Amino acid sequence: MVFHIEYERTIQARRPQGHQPAAPRHALRWTKPIAAIVSDYFAIQGRDLDWEAQEAFFRDAGQSFAGPDGPEAFEIMRTADEAGYVNAVIVGYWTDPVAHGRFSLSSKLVAWLADDARLNGPVGAWRETISVPYDRHETIYSENWYRIGIGRTADSVIVPITTNGFFGAARDRIPLSAIDPLDSPHGSIMPKARELRGKGQRLYVRAPVNMVTLRSGQYWAHAEAEQLTDYLENMRPRLMTGMNYLLENKDETGTLALRVLTNLDEDGAERRETSVVAHFLSLEHLEEWAASHKTHLDIYSHAIAMNRKHKEERQFVSWHELFVSQTATFEYVNCHPGTGLLPYFDAIAAC
Repeated sequence: MVFHIEYERTIQARRPQGHQPAAPRHALRWTKPIAAIVSDYFAIQGRDLDWEAQEAFFRDAGQSFAGPDGPEAFEIMRTADEAGYVNAVIVGYWTDPVAHGRFSLSSKLVAWLADDARLNGPVGAWRETISVPYDRHETIYSENWYRIGIGRTADSVIVPITTNGFFGAARDRIPLSAIDPLDSPHGSIMPKARELRGKGQRLYVRAPVNMVTLRSGQYWAHAEAEQLTDYLENMRPRLMTGMNYLLENKDETGTLALRVLTNLDEDGAERRETSVVAHFLSLEHLEEWAASHKTHLDIYSHAIAMNRKHKEERQFVSWHELFVSQTATFEYVNCHPGTGLLPYFDAIAAC
């Protein structure tokens, strides 16, 4: 059995009539019913965050994750944000929201974050938890042989799909989009940046309903010679141009936060693997950029050209997982005021 949810459509699909994709693509399914999916990001941040501090954080978080209610899969990553702070990030994935709830109640990692000692000193910490019903997610993979993200959870399988190769395909792959337009309560108007705050405070931010969290990944560890050169000299510059455009044009694109993360080995060495984790005000904002702006069209057209050229010999993997929030509360402790969602939504300070 391969589990999936489909609704009888009341909203027209974006797929053009008779469409057949030019390149094969794949999506994630499970061999058992899945009620919800959780991705939980924990991080520390600092201007001068050395490897010793990062290693200690990853070690302690990994030990907490190893408990009976820990995640089914996790990864460690690092990024430098817009303010120049280094963020050491660990993300865990669950397909059992009750196990995740028990983890949140009893884990040493969550207790460490809750300790008021986190409010002092040069190092901040944050947690961004995305928990969605199954029908509020979608995935896509350029190849079926590499597992990452939610694709490393138990009982998951990667299956071929044909809902790809047209603009609006991501929306069509979200089961709930068949009966719900997934509109933002803010409409198309980006919230105005708020008064800056964060250092020395514990702040909670509630994300708006239908906020989109996209993790889009790139894996080139198996790429050799021609394909490695193509990624480094052609694809990656296009990708970074697109990400910089989103960061520099947040109001127009609905980009609330965006981080370019590099996966790490246990010794802190950077792997040939990156991912962009971004929060968008709405799916409509993300779609508009993807369908019409040159920076994304350059990424998209080059990827299609390379897939057509190399076909089954393609050694570079691209993928993404997308979640449309129902409710989500993010926590920022002693962080700089530009962290995550802090600039855009009312924050509740812990008493």
